[in-house]
Amino acid sequence: MFDKLEIAEGKYEELSHKVSDPSVIADHDEYRKLMKEISDLDSIVRKYREYKKYRQELADSREILESESDKELLEMAQEEIESVRAKLALSEDELKLLLIPKDPHDEKSVIMEIRGGAGGEEAALFAGVLFRMYSMYAEKKGWQVEILDSNPTEIGGFKEIVFLIEAKGAYSRLKYESGVHRVQRVPATEASGRIHTSTVTVAVLPEVEEVDVDIDPSDLRIDVYRSSGAGGQHVNKTSSAIRITHLPSGIVVTCQDERSQYKNKDRAMSILRSKLYDIARQERTAGIENDRRSQVGTGDRSERIRTYNYPQGRVTDHRINLTLYRLESILNGDIDEIADALISEEQARKLAGESN
Repeated sequence: MFDKLEIAEGKYEELSHKVSDPSVIADHDEYRKLMKEISDLDSIVRKYREYKKYRQELADSREILESESDKELLEMAQEEIESVRAKLALSEDELKLLLIPKDPHDEKSVIMEIRGGAGGEEAALFAGVLFRMYSMYAEKKGWQVEILDSNPTEIGGFKEIVFLIEAKGAYSRLKYESGVHRVQRVPATEASGRIHTSTVTVAVLPEVEEVDVDIDPSDLRIDVYRSSGAGGQHVNKTSSAIRITHLPSGIVVTCQDERSQYKNKDRAMSILRSKLYDIARQERTAGIENDRRSQVGTGDRSERIRTYNYPQGRVTDHRINLTLYRLESILNGDIDEIADALISEEQARKLAGESN
């Protein structure tokens, strides 16, 4: 571990020297790239320097124990040793976590897709409930939410809704939401009062930049049409909605929530880039057994990850066997406890993998 830390500190110092070079400062792309590398290393190097400071303090206190005969000074030195040992242990644990390979997309914004699955109108209604949950969570965090595309139903749900949550670090908190969400409740449309089970599929994609994905314009078919609302009625008199078909993959994305055709096209391209990048990333990691073992359900959209049971007021995350009896607060956006538990589980698995 300490060999890795020495290498990280050396690279940090080298990069810090490079970014002061006028020729690098003049090259905007190179400067931005180097500053990103420095930013990625900063927390590790700071923590390592703190660790080395504690280690030096421990050595100094031990030297006092060996060289002093004054009882009071010896007692102070012993107290200092115990205090610094505790700080060293904590610092070492924090360094181990910092050295776990990071998901390069953790700092990115996210594009989320929620689609009703089994259950018809009830599934569409619960898709609306989940959209509200994520919107309220984003609001608590001070994050921006922007609807990119939606297909609402007449009774207030969504057959599907695609939206952007724009914030640094949003992906690190929300990536575990990908998968099938199951709801058990008495539907508003059910007169007999029987409990129904419905499903909603959630996909979470990191928002990627143009430089991350190369898309050949000749591979695209772009159609323009009029936006429509619930029940199919047109909501715009002008043709501003955009449908982009990526011919090689067959992926189709639409965007109709902006009045401007150009804004809709930009947003649709952003969704397409994220989808293509996600497919390429899954293909790259599919054959890597260690990566698959260390994941806590962050990509398989067919995996049932969570159940929301209304009669019992409980939410159960099946990946980590976590059950919480506070359904209402969770649906009001209080999902940090679930996110924290999933992050801790993944960190524990990765730490175990590092030690094996």
